[in-house]
Amino acid sequence: MIPAAPLPRQPAPAGAASLQPTGWQQALRQAVRDPAELLARLGLGEAALGVSPQAAAQFPLLVPEGFVARMRHGDPHDPLLRQVLPLDEELRLLPGFGLDAVGDAAARSATGVIQKYQGRALMVATGSCAIHCRYCFRRHFPYGEETAARHHWAEAIARAREDASIDEVILSGGDPLSLSTAKLAELTDALRQVPHLKRLRIHSRLPVVLPERVDAALLQWLGALPWPVAFVLHANHANEFDAGVDAALAALRASGATLLNQAVLLRGVNDSVDALAALSERGFSAGVLPYYLHQLDRVQGVAHFEVDDARALTLHAGLAARLSGYLVPRLVREIPGDTGKRPLR
Repeated sequence: MIPAAPLPRQPAPAGAASLQPTGWQQALRQAVRDPAELLARLGLGEAALGVSPQAAAQFPLLVPEGFVARMRHGDPHDPLLRQVLPLDEELRLLPGFGLDAVGDAAARSATGVIQKYQGRALMVATGSCAIHCRYCFRRHFPYGEETAARHHWAEAIARAREDASIDEVILSGGDPLSLSTAKLAELTDALRQVPHLKRLRIHSRLPVVLPERVDAALLQWLGALPWPVAFVLHANHANEFDAGVDAALAALRASGATLLNQAVLLRGVNDSVDALAALSERGFSAGVLPYYLHQLDRVQGVAHFEVDDARALTLHAGLAARLSGYLVPRLVREIPGDTGKRPLR
């Protein structure tokens, strides 16, 4: 993703209560943006970890304070820290790692609309997120030109309306929940004009990294939608869950949404059977079913996270041997031009 400009910190003018940030917006404004500050909070120094000012300049650090609180103090190998810390390794340019690893550009069917698979249209709702994951496959995506929200969603809605094969719309980004609830409602009000739409899917990391986002307004919006809703969450490690996340996910379930989790297999984060099993079990205890375990999308700057296919298959086999089938996510890779995610086994 292309990071959004930092949110302004000035208070709203007196009497303009409607301009005051909500709880989740205030929490996002207070997110940590300085690698030195993050490491100082964890009792760590920069030099030994290979922190890169150049990598941070290209793709700034952004991590909510609540997510920082789940990191282990004094542990340079903490799996949550590794997901967000800009390192020198990101600057290596390696063969096979490009700017558009999953073929988004070739699948564009309208501004901010990507159609790769039969019956589904993905809308790039925004380029903003609440956390900048270093392995992000859209870290080089041209969000300035390609967001479906342009012109009040007109082109995106027209595309969905004119293609009768589209029965599922996927909201992605960035992270769609980084939009205000009013903006989301503007979109779904427009989607009601699409008579063949049967399902709405929302891909979001915010309920995990910024559970404050699941507030009364969001839940009211969700509960009023006319379609079944699938929430595809994104957690890579069991330590990403805590009581606040559990409460947010319980509220989403109570709204009627189905909760699924997709993770990315990441070296140094979750590349062990123990870590993957704990992730599935902890997620299920919060009401989330494992969905996909993705092999890394080979975008420029993420090679240090890659786990080779042979080891990935061994880990997945170990996971299947340990857990009940419904706790074992499908091990997949996205290949540009394929008609769906490609299973590795």
